[in-house]
Formats: sequence, structure tokens, C-alpha cells
Amino acid sequence: MKQGLTVISFISVLFLSGTGFAYAEPHADEALKHAQLASQHGKMGHADVLTEHATVALEHAQASQKAHADNAAHMAEAVTHLNAAIEHGKMGHADVATQHNNEAIVHIKAGNQ
Repeated sequence: MKQGLTVISFISVLFLSGTGFAYAEPHADEALKHAQLASQHGKMGHADVLTEHATVALEHAQASQKAHADNAAHMAEAVTHLNAAIEHGKMGHADVATQHNNEAIVHIKAGNQ
């Protein structure tokens, strides 16, 4: 059963990676690793070791959450500026459209780090 779930998880990650909906995020990987270790030690009755791994998992999960939140905020700003660039471009305002497009580039780059 456990191997089946591992295979399904691996295939899911491969599929989602190919579609652009998932990517390897180091903090998420570390959070998962430490949460799994915490669970293993919990089953063995090692509360102190469980607590140590859960604490590390929490730190990585929070860092991952922050990374995704920053990305989302930057992409939201990029979308706003791209919409404005399109709107002004349709009106023939090349200078204003360019300014908005340049702002979008800044946010896309910031969100993709």
C-alpha cells in the first residue's frame, strides 16, 4: 500500500510538473521530509524527537508559504500592469503602455526568484 501511494505521488508530481502547475520548492520538500520523520518517531513513542522534526517542518512550511505568497502578490501586480499596458496600447498610448509593461516585467522577475 505504501509503495503504491509513493508511486502515485511520484507520477502526480511528474504530471503536474509537465503541465506547469507544480515545481520543486526546496522549503516544501524539507517540510515534507521533516513532517514524515516526525510522524515516524511519533509512532515509536519518541515525543521529543517528534517535536524537533515538527518544529523544523513548521519553519520550512512557513518559509514555503511566504515564498508562494510573495510570488502571488508579484504576479497579481504583473497582471494589473499588463492589463493596463494592453488597455493603453489599444488607445495608442505607446509610452504609457510601455511604462506599465516594464512594471509588469519587474514584478514577473521578482515573483520568479
